[in-house]
Amino acid sequence: MDKGILKNVGINLIGLVLPTFVSLVTVPSYIKALGVERYGVVALVWVLIGYFGILDLGMSMAAQNHISKARASADKDECARVFWSATWLNFTSGVVGGLVIYFGTFLYTSYFAKVSPAMQHEVYAALPWLAIAIPISNVSWVFAGAINGAEKFGSYNTYQTIGTFLFQMLPLAAAWWIGPTLPNVLAAAVVARTIAAVLLGRSALKVLDIRKMMPPQFGVAKGLFSFGGWMLVTSLMLLIAESADRVLVGSALGARFVTYYSVPQNLVTRLNMVPNAMVRTLFPRISALNRENADAIMRQSLEFLNGAFTPIMLVAMLVLEPFLHLWVGNEVASAGGPVGRILIIFVWLTGQANLARILIQAQVHPSIAARVALIETPLFAGAIWAGVHYFGLTGAAVAVAARGLFDYLALLGLSRIHARPIVLDMAAHLVFLLATLWLSTLATTIPLVAAAMVLVVGANVAWSLTMTPALRDLARSALGRLVRMYSRRNAS
Repeated sequence: MDKGILKNVGINLIGLVLPTFVSLVTVPSYIKALGVERYGVVALVWVLIGYFGILDLGMSMAAQNHISKARASADKDECARVFWSATWLNFTSGVVGGLVIYFGTFLYTSYFAKVSPAMQHEVYAALPWLAIAIPISNVSWVFAGAINGAEKFGSYNTYQTIGTFLFQMLPLAAAWWIGPTLPNVLAAAVVARTIAAVLLGRSALKVLDIRKMMPPQFGVAKGLFSFGGWMLVTSLMLLIAESADRVLVGSALGARFVTYYSVPQNLVTRLNMVPNAMVRTLFPRISALNRENADAIMRQSLEFLNGAFTPIMLVAMLVLEPFLHLWVGNEVASAGGPVGRILIIFVWLTGQANLARILIQAQVHPSIAARVALIETPLFAGAIWAGVHYFGLTGAAVAVAARGLFDYLALLGLSRIHARPIVLDMAAHLVFLLATLWLSTLATTIPLVAAAMVLVVGANVAWSLTMTPALRDLARSALGRLVRMYSRRNAS
């Protein structure tokens, strides 16, 4: 696998891990500074802003795709046209979204939300800041897409991480030093988002060598909408699918079972940072390549993902339930552990399916991936309903894992890549996961867990090195580098 791709995967992985770590660390301080009720309102505001990400209309991914192709053909003018057209479109949709969220939140707070009168007054005072945050976020996504389209992931992750730190720390500082009110917290958050947007925008202009502002162009905007609209459909369907299992579990079994299900689900879903880093790295590269080279990179990437990601998932499957016992107690761990182990298989399958999805979006047509999501979502909801009603939480988890397998096979087949060797490689690693799923029910003590871990991880790594020449060469190269470093250190 290309060393440049591996380097960018590492950069993107760090860029995904650091914001997650910062968010986890600052939550207790926010609750202490703001109080439970006020922090709950702030958390809902962040969720609301996240949902309004649909106003991006797929422009950031469309800009990334178009810019990567324009750079591959050395067309600087096209890069500028795409950048400014996407920026103006997202700014306009962001302003509209800001007005909608302003009046919508006002009505929701006035007539539907169960908050105290004092908190209601704070929400009203904070609404202008909430409205301003939407267009700022919208244009930031275009700037980020432009930088990623140029494959300058170091710049993107540097400024994105700075923005995340500011987004977490400035509102907290405002709460402590100015006052723990919603207007203060949201104003500081908008300032943080603005600083991040300026940094990303400045970097995008520099990377693309853009020196003047341009108006949006109809032809370019039409192409961006054509691509981005299908990307938006896919994102919406995936968003619905990601929440359908919890909604159906709650409606059928009650809120207590949602806790049993969502705690391990939220934990194992964080493992998808490795494939997400690969998706972020590969999308612009595959967009810029011809079909033959794109297929070659995708085959290598899927082999690498299986070899590198499967051992991580095997370890996670074995340690999940013991960790849950320590983290959240025996009740949730006993009910949620078996569910979480099945969901690990779903996360593993989804990581590979997402790579197949971006190959379709970049090399075939994004409408194909969108249609798969449109067909799959109601079928998946029906499978979840049946699984929950007949088999409880385990049925829900099995239905989710089945969706991951369907997604993988359908997208891989529609990507028009030579799939047989890829599926055979996946199937071998899937056998390891299924065997470990069974083994984890027997390994109930720490010594047994450790022994099982050594056994299955060692066997899986040996299999990967034996059957995958690219991984064997990569391991040999890494080992040689370590030996040289050790030799130089001893010589000095």
